[in-house]
Amino acid sequence: MLVSRVKNLTRSDVGELVKTRIRQFNALGKAPSGELFKELCFCILTANYSAEGGMRIQESIGNGFLTLPEPQLAKRLKALGHRFPRARASYIVGARKYAKDLKRILSSFPDGKSAREWLVKNIKGLGMKEASHFLRNIGYDDVAIIDFHILDLLEREGLVKRPKTMTKRRYLEVEKVLEGLARELGVNLAELDLYLWYLETGKVLK
Repeated sequence: MLVSRVKNLTRSDVGELVKTRIRQFNALGKAPSGELFKELCFCILTANYSAEGGMRIQESIGNGFLTLPEPQLAKRLKALGHRFPRARASYIVGARKYAKDLKRILSSFPDGKSAREWLVKNIKGLGMKEASHFLRNIGYDDVAIIDFHILDLLEREGLVKRPKTMTKRRYLEVEKVLEGLARELGVNLAELDLYLWYLETGKVLK
């Protein structure tokens, strides 16, 4: 049963690793807007790509997310192996208009869900999943990151039926299921995602 499997993880070394990762997320949330923007770029990169690949590119490019002209950024992304270098470079450069004020903008919202609405509406390249991923990585614990790993796990457990297309309405429905699971386990959505991701991949990433 999924609840017992996650409970066992909370009492293991994985539980300590999850706590460490959550502390890192909370610390990043206190960083200047420029650092938040670089994390936003990481989440733009991971759409239809891998988190590990996004982390590798983020480490390589660093402040270049803030400064590189679009053609040069696309060239770097291509050299680093991203699947969609031109589109992602375009999204990142387009989002720069919010880079300096990102922290202030996010702080104006009462919770992660309302901040997510703003992100999806205003940042091209961010859908519900990517916006939730970004918010979780900067310390928000009230939004769920729903990707195919999580859907596969929930479907195997009989908790959801995997949708053919992930609409916003369906995303919010699955998020409700995860909220109920988190309450039962006594964890928040940020922690739950890390545990579920570990069950599927054997890794605790960001």
